[in-house]
Amino acid sequence: MKQKKIAFITGITGQDGSYLAEFLLERGYTVHGLVRRVSTFHFGRIEHLSRLKKDLHLHYGDLSDASSLRAILSAIHPDEIYNLGAQSHVRISFDTPEYTADVTGMGTLRMLEATRRVCPQAKFYQASSSEMFGNSGPIPQDEKTPFHPESPYAIAKVFAHDTARRYRDAYGMFVACGILFNHESPRRGEDFVTRKITLGVARIHKGLQRKIILGNLDAKRDWGYAPEYCEAMWRMLQHKTPDDFVIATGKTYTIKEF
Repeated sequence: MKQKKIAFITGITGQDGSYLAEFLLERGYTVHGLVRRVSTFHFGRIEHLSRLKKDLHLHYGDLSDASSLRAILSAIHPDEIYNLGAQSHVRISFDTPEYTADVTGMGTLRMLEATRRVCPQAKFYQASSSEMFGNSGPIPQDEKTPFHPESPYAIAKVFAHDTARRYRDAYGMFVACGILFNHESPRRGEDFVTRKITLGVARIHKGLQRKIILGNLDAKRDWGYAPEYCEAMWRMLQHKTPDDFVIATGKTYTIKEF
């Protein structure tokens, strides 16, 4: 009998983590997820999975705590690791720059080092971000485009991305970096602009509010569909050799057009 593959996902309670967990469970994986201990219930995106799937296991830990990461990896010895956990809101990263740098940047270093020491043969996916490009440089961007980060979040992601690449080169680890542009779904956080607009429209229709207040309507974004991008993450780890991959639709729209 073929042994099931084991996957470990940080950020499993987020939009991408929940879709990726679904995807992997459907393909016969045993899925383990990292969750932070907080006082409020935050498992809404994966609650249906934990009820229905015996192959989903959650572990308390934190990207700011290296010992918890090593302990979990030692217990489960995953075949694949998907590092999606981060403080991922660009604007909020200006309010909490130190926290963002620690969790989004140093958290990746802690995960990579734990992997190197405990399960170096595991394939590692690093969730990089199109925010690393900033607003300068050629359009469209590709894997060779220089980075010009313009927020604490983007700076932390560049640190994480370059650290992942160094671990790949220095230690021969299978580390793939996915540089993903914006990707949306009904599970997107309500403080992101797509959900702010769609929820606002629904509330206006129900007579609960009169208007939607937004920022720069001329800002352009490349919006994809989150479940498809999560499949792309998996495909990167099935590639023969680890590399960096930009994932985007290739089409941009303004907030005003949306």
